[in-house]
Amino acid sequence: MYNRRSFLGKLGSLAVVAGSTTMMPRFLNAQSFSSEEGKLHKLTILHTNDVHSRIEPFPMDGGRNEGRGGIAKRAALISKIRKEEDHVLLLDAGDMFQGTPYFNYFGGELEMKLMSKMGYDAGTIGNHDFDGGIDGLHKQLTTQANFSLINCNYDFSDTIMNGHTKPYQVFKKGPLKIGVLGVGVELDGLVPSPLFKKTRYENPIDKANHYAKILKEEEKCDYVICLSHLGYKYDTNKVSDTVLAERCEAIDLIIGGHTHTFLNEPTIIKNSKGKETLVTQVGWAGMVLGRLDIYFERNFQDKCIQCKNEAVG
Repeated sequence: MYNRRSFLGKLGSLAVVAGSTTMMPRFLNAQSFSSEEGKLHKLTILHTNDVHSRIEPFPMDGGRNEGRGGIAKRAALISKIRKEEDHVLLLDAGDMFQGTPYFNYFGGELEMKLMSKMGYDAGTIGNHDFDGGIDGLHKQLTTQANFSLINCNYDFSDTIMNGHTKPYQVFKKGPLKIGVLGVGVELDGLVPSPLFKKTRYENPIDKANHYAKILKEEEKCDYVICLSHLGYKYDTNKVSDTVLAERCEAIDLIIGGHTHTFLNEPTIIKNSKGKETLVTQVGWAGMVLGRLDIYFERNFQDKCIQCKNEAVG
Protein backbone atom coordinates (compact mmCIF):
# COMPACT_ATOMS: atom_id res chain seq x y z
CA MET A 1 0.00 0.00 0.00
CA TYR A 2 1.23 3.49 -0.82
CA ASN A 3 1.21 5.03 2.63
CA ARG A 4 2.96 7.93 4.32
CA ARG A 5 5.86 5.79 5.51
CA SER A 6 6.63 4.47 2.06
CA PHE A 7 6.30 7.99 0.61
CA LEU A 8 8.68 9.60 3.07
CA GLY A 9 11.04 6.67 2.98
CA LYS A 10 11.76 6.93 -0.72
CA LEU A 11 14.92 9.00 -0.59
CA GLY A 12 17.00 9.14 -3.71
CA SER A 13 20.51 10.43 -4.13
CA LEU A 14 20.34 14.21 -4.42
CA ALA A 15 23.03 16.49 -5.73
CA VAL A 16 23.45 20.21 -6.12
CA VAL A 17 24.11 21.00 -9.75
CA ALA A 18 26.27 24.02 -10.47
CA GLY A 19 24.95 26.81 -12.65
CA SER A 20 21.33 27.74 -13.22
CA THR A 21 19.66 24.59 -11.94
CA THR A 22 19.68 23.50 -8.31
CA MET A 23 18.02 20.67 -6.47
CA MET A 24 17.38 21.00 -2.77
CA PRO A 25 19.27 18.34 -0.79
CA ARG A 26 16.79 18.44 2.07
CA PHE A 27 13.91 17.62 -0.22
CA LEU A 28 12.77 14.29 -1.57
CA ASN A 29 13.77 13.21 -5.03
CA ALA A 30 10.64 12.67 -7.06
CA GLN A 31 12.52 10.49 -9.54
CA SER A 32 12.87 7.78 -6.89
CA PHE A 33 9.14 7.00 -6.91
CA SER A 34 7.87 4.20 -9.11
CA SER A 35 4.53 4.48 -10.86
CA GLU A 36 3.35 1.18 -9.43
CA GLU A 37 3.33 2.57 -5.89
CA GLY A 38 0.80 5.31 -6.59
CA LYS A 39 0.19 8.26 -8.81
CA LEU A 40 2.02 11.50 -8.20
CA HIS A 41 0.44 14.80 -9.25
CA LYS A 42 3.00 17.37 -10.33
CA LEU A 43 2.62 21.14 -10.07
CA THR A 44 5.25 23.45 -11.55
CA ILE A 45 5.38 26.91 -9.99
CA LEU A 46 7.25 29.58 -11.96
CA HIS A 47 7.86 32.93 -10.32
CA THR A 48 9.50 36.34 -10.67
CA ASN A 49 9.84 39.42 -8.48
CA ASP A 50 11.14 42.97 -8.80
CA VAL A 51 11.44 42.82 -12.57
CA HIS A 52 11.51 46.66 -12.55
CA SER A 53 10.59 47.29 -16.17
CA ARG A 54 13.55 45.27 -17.48
CA ILE A 55 12.00 44.76 -20.90
CA GLU A 56 15.31 44.27 -22.72
CA PRO A 57 18.40 42.43 -21.44
CA PHE A 58 21.06 44.46 -19.67
CA PRO A 59 23.23 46.17 -22.29
CA MET A 60 26.53 44.62 -23.38
CA ASP A 61 28.58 47.33 -21.71
CA GLY A 62 30.98 45.25 -19.63
CA GLY A 63 28.77 45.41 -16.54
CA ARG A 64 28.37 42.36 -14.34
CA ASN A 65 24.80 41.75 -15.57
CA GLU A 66 25.40 42.35 -19.28
CA GLY A 67 23.14 40.30 -21.51
CA ARG A 68 21.05 38.99 -18.63
CA GLY A 69 17.30 39.21 -18.30
CA GLY A 70 14.87 40.47 -20.90
CA ILE A 71 11.26 39.67 -21.67
CA ALA A 72 11.89 37.74 -24.89
CA LYS A 73 14.22 35.21 -23.31
CA ARG A 74 11.99 34.78 -20.26
CA ALA A 75 8.93 34.30 -22.47
CA ALA A 76 10.76 31.63 -24.49
CA LEU A 77 11.79 29.79 -21.32
CA ILE A 78 8.26 29.91 -19.92
CA SER A 79 6.85 28.64 -23.23
CA LYS A 80 9.36 25.77 -23.26
CA ILE A 81 8.42 24.71 -19.72
CA ARG A 82 4.70 24.88 -20.48
CA LYS A 83 5.21 22.49 -23.39
CA GLU A 84 6.99 20.06 -21.09
CA GLU A 85 4.65 20.24 -18.08
CA ASP A 86 0.90 19.75 -17.73
CA HIS A 87 0.20 21.99 -14.74
CA VAL A 88 2.06 25.31 -14.54
CA LEU A 89 1.35 28.31 -12.32
CA LEU A 90 3.13 31.59 -13.21
CA LEU A 91 3.29 34.22 -10.46
CA ASP A 92 4.95 37.56 -9.69
CA ALA A 93 5.74 39.08 -6.28
CA GLY A 94 5.54 42.76 -7.16
CA ASP A 95 7.54 45.76 -8.40
CA MET A 96 6.71 45.18 -12.02
CA PHE A 97 7.21 48.92 -12.63
CA GLN A 98 10.09 51.42 -12.52
CA GLY A 99 13.74 51.01 -13.40
CA THR A 100 14.10 51.67 -17.14
CA PRO A 101 12.88 54.40 -19.53
CA TYR A 102 10.15 52.04 -20.71
CA PHE A 103 8.24 52.79 -17.53
CA ASN A 104 8.94 56.52 -17.65
CA TYR A 105 7.63 56.71 -21.21
CA PHE A 106 4.75 54.20 -21.22
CA GLY A 107 3.73 54.35 -17.54
CA GLY A 108 3.51 50.60 -17.02
CA GLU A 109 1.48 49.78 -20.12
CA LEU A 110 4.22 47.67 -21.67
CA GLU A 111 4.91 45.71 -18.48
CA MET A 112 1.27 44.73 -17.98
CA LYS A 113 0.75 43.96 -21.64
CA LEU A 114 3.80 41.69 -21.88
CA MET A 115 3.04 39.89 -18.61
CA SER A 116 -0.42 39.19 -20.00
CA LYS A 117 1.06 37.80 -23.21
CA MET A 118 3.38 35.56 -21.18
CA GLY A 119 0.35 34.17 -19.40
CA TYR A 120 0.93 35.24 -15.81
CA ASP A 121 -1.78 33.83 -13.58
CA ALA A 122 -1.44 36.43 -10.83
CA GLY A 123 0.84 38.96 -9.19
CA THR A 124 0.92 41.09 -6.08
CA ILE A 125 1.57 44.80 -5.66
CA GLY A 126 5.00 46.26 -4.86
CA ASN A 127 5.75 49.75 -3.61
CA HIS A 128 7.17 50.82 -7.00
CA ASP A 129 3.94 49.80 -8.67
CA PHE A 130 2.55 53.05 -7.22
CA ASP A 131 5.26 55.15 -8.93
CA GLY A 132 2.83 56.18 -11.64
CA GLY A 133 0.27 56.95 -8.94
CA ILE A 134 -2.65 54.78 -7.92
CA ASP A 135 -4.56 56.15 -10.90
CA GLY A 136 -1.80 54.94 -13.22
CA LEU A 137 -1.80 51.50 -11.61
CA HIS A 138 -5.57 51.32 -12.00
CA LYS A 139 -5.40 52.39 -15.65
CA GLN A 140 -2.81 49.79 -16.63
CA LEU A 141 -4.46 47.01 -14.64
CA THR A 142 -7.92 47.61 -16.10
CA THR A 143 -6.83 48.21 -19.70
CA GLN A 144 -3.80 45.95 -20.22
CA ALA A 145 -3.81 43.06 -17.71
CA ASN A 146 -5.61 39.76 -18.11
CA PHE A 147 -4.25 38.45 -14.80
CA SER A 148 -5.22 39.26 -11.23
CA LEU A 149 -3.46 41.47 -8.71
CA ILE A 150 -3.79 39.81 -5.32
CA ASN A 151 -3.39 41.65 -2.02
CA CYS A 152 -5.17 41.23 1.30
CA ASN A 153 -3.56 43.91 3.50
CA TYR A 154 -4.09 47.04 1.40
CA ASP A 155 -7.54 48.51 1.99
CA PHE A 156 -8.49 50.26 -1.25
CA SER A 157 -12.06 51.06 -0.16
CA ASP A 158 -11.67 54.81 -0.59
CA THR A 159 -9.60 54.71 -3.77
CA ILE A 160 -10.04 54.11 -7.48
CA MET A 161 -8.59 50.60 -6.98
CA ASN A 162 -11.55 49.49 -4.87
CA GLY A 163 -12.88 46.21 -6.27
CA HIS A 164 -10.01 45.75 -8.73
CA THR A 165 -7.83 43.49 -6.59
CA LYS A 166 -8.51 40.20 -4.84
CA PRO A 167 -7.44 39.13 -1.33
CA TYR A 168 -6.91 35.64 -2.70
CA GLN A 169 -7.59 33.43 -5.69
CA VAL A 170 -8.00 29.68 -6.12
CA PHE A 171 -6.47 27.96 -9.13
CA LYS A 172 -7.45 24.48 -10.28
CA LYS A 173 -4.53 22.55 -11.73
CA GLY A 174 -5.61 19.03 -12.63
CA PRO A 175 -6.93 17.44 -9.42
CA LEU A 176 -5.15 20.05 -7.28
CA LYS A 177 -6.61 23.19 -5.74
CA ILE A 178 -3.97 25.88 -5.20
CA GLY A 179 -4.76 28.94 -3.10
CA VAL A 180 -2.83 32.17 -3.64
CA LEU A 181 -2.97 35.23 -1.38
CA GLY A 182 -0.87 38.40 -1.41
CA VAL A 183 0.61 40.91 1.05
CA GLY A 184 2.47 44.18 0.57
CA VAL A 185 4.97 46.34 2.43
CA GLU A 186 3.96 49.39 4.46
CA LEU A 187 3.71 52.32 2.04
CA ASP A 188 3.87 55.26 4.45
CA GLY A 189 7.43 56.58 4.52
CA LEU A 190 8.37 54.49 1.49
CA VAL A 191 6.03 55.91 -1.15
CA PRO A 192 4.91 59.57 -1.29
CA SER A 193 1.36 59.68 0.05
CA PRO A 194 -0.07 61.50 -3.02
CA LEU A 195 0.81 58.41 -5.06
CA PHE A 196 -1.14 55.88 -2.97
CA LYS A 197 -3.74 58.39 -1.71
CA LYS A 198 -6.16 56.83 0.80
CA THR A 199 -4.83 53.27 0.58
CA ARG A 200 -4.76 51.89 4.12
CA TYR A 201 -2.07 49.43 5.22
CA GLU A 202 -3.20 46.60 7.48
CA ASN A 203 -1.17 44.06 9.46
CA PRO A 204 0.11 41.57 6.87
CA ILE A 205 0.56 38.71 9.36
CA ASP A 206 -3.00 38.96 10.66
CA LYS A 207 -4.44 39.28 7.18
CA ALA A 208 -2.32 36.50 5.69
CA ASN A 209 -3.27 34.10 8.47
CA HIS A 210 -6.94 35.01 8.10
CA TYR A 211 -7.06 34.29 4.39
CA ALA A 212 -4.74 31.29 4.51
CA LYS A 213 -7.15 29.71 6.98
CA ILE A 214 -10.03 30.38 4.59
CA LEU A 215 -8.07 28.81 1.73
CA LYS A 216 -7.24 25.68 3.74
CA GLU A 217 -10.45 25.15 5.68
CA GLU A 218 -13.22 26.64 3.56
CA GLU A 219 -11.83 26.48 0.03
CA LYS A 220 -10.17 23.11 0.80
CA CYS A 221 -6.96 24.01 -1.02
CA ASP A 222 -4.22 21.42 -1.21
CA TYR A 223 -1.46 24.05 -1.20
CA VAL A 224 -1.40 27.70 -0.11
CA ILE A 225 1.02 30.24 -1.59
CA CYS A 226 1.60 33.76 -0.32
CA LEU A 227 2.90 36.34 -2.80
CA SER A 228 4.77 38.77 -0.59
CA HIS A 229 6.38 42.13 -1.16
CA LEU A 230 7.50 42.48 2.45
CA GLY A 231 11.18 41.65 1.95
CA TYR A 232 13.13 38.53 2.83
CA LYS A 233 14.74 39.45 6.17
CA TYR A 234 15.76 42.48 8.23
CA ASP A 235 18.05 43.20 11.17
CA THR A 236 15.21 45.15 12.80
CA ASN A 237 11.77 44.03 13.97
CA LYS A 238 10.26 45.04 10.62
CA VAL A 239 7.86 42.44 9.25
CA SER A 240 9.56 40.24 6.65
CA ASP A 241 8.96 36.96 4.85
CA THR A 242 10.94 35.04 7.47
CA VAL A 243 8.89 36.60 10.27
CA LEU A 244 5.68 35.86 8.38
CA ALA A 245 6.77 32.25 7.89
CA GLU A 246 7.45 31.84 11.62
CA ARG A 247 4.08 33.28 12.57
CA CYS A 248 1.91 31.77 9.86
CA GLU A 249 -0.31 28.74 10.36
CA ALA A 250 -1.53 27.56 6.98
CA ILE A 251 0.87 28.95 4.38
CA ASP A 252 2.98 26.36 2.57
CA LEU A 253 5.11 28.65 0.39
CA ILE A 254 6.04 32.35 0.48
CA ILE A 255 7.23 33.79 -2.83
CA GLY A 256 8.86 37.06 -1.91
CA GLY A 257 10.20 40.28 -3.31
CA HIS A 258 11.29 43.81 -2.34
CA THR A 259 14.79 43.07 -0.98
CA HIS A 260 16.15 41.74 -4.31
CA THR A 261 17.44 38.64 -2.53
CA PHE A 262 18.90 35.89 -4.71
CA LEU A 263 18.11 32.52 -3.10
CA ASN A 264 19.46 29.46 -4.88
CA GLU A 265 17.03 27.37 -2.89
CA PRO A 266 14.11 28.17 -0.58
CA THR A 267 14.67 28.72 3.12
CA ILE A 268 12.83 26.22 5.29
CA ILE A 269 11.23 27.73 8.41
CA LYS A 270 9.12 26.10 11.12
CA ASN A 271 5.80 27.91 11.42
CA SER A 272 3.68 28.48 14.53
CA LYS A 273 2.25 24.97 14.19
CA GLY A 274 5.68 23.34 13.91
CA LYS A 275 5.24 22.62 10.20
CA GLU A 276 7.61 23.65 7.44
CA THR A 277 6.99 26.79 5.42
CA LEU A 278 9.21 27.59 2.44
CA VAL A 279 10.43 31.10 1.63
CA THR A 280 11.90 31.87 -1.78
CA GLN A 281 12.93 34.90 -3.86
CA VAL A 282 14.86 35.28 -7.12
CA GLY A 283 16.66 38.61 -6.96
CA TRP A 284 15.52 41.26 -9.40
CA ALA A 285 15.34 42.40 -13.05
CA GLY A 286 14.06 39.04 -14.29
CA MET A 287 17.58 37.60 -14.41
CA VAL A 288 16.34 34.36 -12.86
CA LEU A 289 13.09 32.51 -13.41
CA GLY A 290 12.20 30.78 -10.17
CA ARG A 291 10.93 27.24 -10.46
CA LEU A 292 9.56 24.76 -7.94
CA ASP A 293 8.29 21.34 -8.99
CA ILE A 294 5.95 19.99 -6.35
CA TYR A 295 4.86 16.36 -6.41
CA PHE A 296 1.71 15.49 -4.48
CA GLU A 297 1.02 11.93 -3.40
CA ARG A 298 -2.52 10.82 -4.14
CA ASN A 299 -3.91 11.91 -0.76
CA PHE A 300 -2.38 15.36 -1.42
CA GLN A 301 -0.99 15.49 2.13
CA ASP A 302 2.52 14.23 1.43
CA LYS A 303 4.68 16.24 -0.94
CA CYS A 304 8.16 16.23 -2.37
CA ILE A 305 9.70 19.32 -3.87
CA GLN A 306 12.49 20.14 -6.29
CA CYS A 307 13.92 23.59 -6.87
CA LYS A 308 15.17 24.29 -10.39
CA ASN A 309 15.71 28.03 -10.72
CA GLU A 310 16.84 28.89 -14.24
CA ALA A 311 18.99 31.83 -15.34
CA VAL A 312 17.52 34.08 -18.01
CA GLY A 313 20.36 35.01 -20.35
